[in-house]
Amino acid sequence: MNRILTIRGGVPLSGELRIFPAKNSALKLMAASILTAEPVTLTEVPRLRDIDVLLELLGHLGTRHAWEGRTLHLHTPEIRSTQAPFELVGKMRASFNVLGALAARAGEGTVPLPGGCNFAERPVDQHIKALRALGFEVTTEITEQGLAYTARRRKPASGRVVYDLPTLGGTEQALMAAALGGEAVLVNTPQEPEIVDLCNFLTMMGAEIKGIGSSILHIKGKPSLRGGRYTVIPDRIEAGTYLFAAAATRGSITLTNVEPFHMDAVLDKLAQSGHHITTGQDWIRLEATPNPQPFNLEAREYPGFVTDLQPPATAYLATVHGTSLVSDRVYPDRFTHASELARMGADVTLKDRTLVIQGRQLTGAAVEARDIRAGGGLIIAALAAEGESHITGMQYIERGYDDIENRLRSLGAQVGLQMPDLALAAD
Repeated sequence: MNRILTIRGGVPLSGELRIFPAKNSALKLMAASILTAEPVTLTEVPRLRDIDVLLELLGHLGTRHAWEGRTLHLHTPEIRSTQAPFELVGKMRASFNVLGALAARAGEGTVPLPGGCNFAERPVDQHIKALRALGFEVTTEITEQGLAYTARRRKPASGRVVYDLPTLGGTEQALMAAALGGEAVLVNTPQEPEIVDLCNFLTMMGAEIKGIGSSILHIKGKPSLRGGRYTVIPDRIEAGTYLFAAAATRGSITLTNVEPFHMDAVLDKLAQSGHHITTGQDWIRLEATPNPQPFNLEAREYPGFVTDLQPPATAYLATVHGTSLVSDRVYPDRFTHASELARMGADVTLKDRTLVIQGRQLTGAAVEARDIRAGGGLIIAALAAEGESHITGMQYIERGYDDIENRLRSLGAQVGLQMPDLALAAD
């Protein structure tokens, strides 16, 4: 039975927190690990449900794994199966990225249409376009369990891919597909830190990649790739969530193990709101102003404001007196959190795919997280609200936020996890 996060709001967050490595990057590096028969070690991997799901999927394909604290050891000496199970892929969109790696290593792979958070339409057309442009034969089949894609490699992947729009998953798919003996030019690629991290990881394994961090990537793969040890980049989404939580509660926190230059757009907005921001090589400190100013926000591709922090930013702005406008160019309908914020007294109105926010004092309420980052936003709102809130949907929140209860408590928040019957009986 899913637990309920109980938060008694009104306490300014204060203290120091070490940020975990990025889930969104770790998942793609784990998928890429099947490209080599040698052992791969990823250090400081977050212990999240999504990580466990992908480990189970990789184990079905032939990967052995072992944990040593937060260090994850992976080894795929051979591919035992070329078919990813429906029940696992259906839980998480990132699992679809094993298709290119699997076909590159084993000659073919079958992966169902992915599941995951349903906050907007998230097609896989750019994934398929990329694989076909690199010479893979991609077919579809409708089974009793749903739609499945099969990719077959007749020769090493090679070709030129011009994306219709910058796409994270489609670019990651092509990079993995070409890394094993192929050669590809990828045009109109995103510049997100997670793409850079995957490029650096594949380079560590032996691939040659030019243009890392730009919109055009040229990758030259090797007939075989080596293993190695690699440290995943810090999680800019987790970092941003805690910064907005501190700002919403008018607190002060220091984050360590962060990359401040990955967060320029977030830090700029928080500074624009009036908060005092200082940074070092691997740390960020926020000292909140008691009277922050509203701002307008459009989530967009990196180096713009990242879409995964749009719900947390929306929740913060709901606490800031004045008018703010929020839109999302990446996922224009990503507003499942808006109606739940309204339960807490937020004045939010959706008009023409733009959220109009009139900030005010929020009050505690029973709300439901319907996806990972909506959950992050509701936690922020609950921390700032007067009274007690009960947040359901922990099965989503725990996919993106490791040890959220204890980490919030370490910053002074009054939080607890309860079973539903106990939560209903709480004051």
